[in-house]
Amino acid sequence: MLEELIGQKVVLDLKSPFVCLGTLHRIHEDYLEMRNADFHDLRDTDTSRENYVAASCATGIKRNRKRVLIVRGDVVAISLLDDVVDD
Repeated sequence: MLEELIGQKVVLDLKSPFVCLGTLHRIHEDYLEMRNADFHDLRDTDTSRENYVAASCATGIKRNRKRVLIVRGDVVAISLLDDVVDD
């Protein structure tokens, strides 16, 4: 199932106050590898997770990492960026 998302722009919601948006490049037993990613600490802004993700969907991913590995156990949810709704 996750393999279908490889090469797609996705949103990773994490247990922590971080969110990661980018292209899912590889799936490993212990981590997900993201490329051209925005690894964002939500404590740095007053914006909610939902508003930040919706804004990124509208304006594009603000890349701050060429490559980032995310521990799979920290991921709460993964979705296609195209599946984000702003209603």
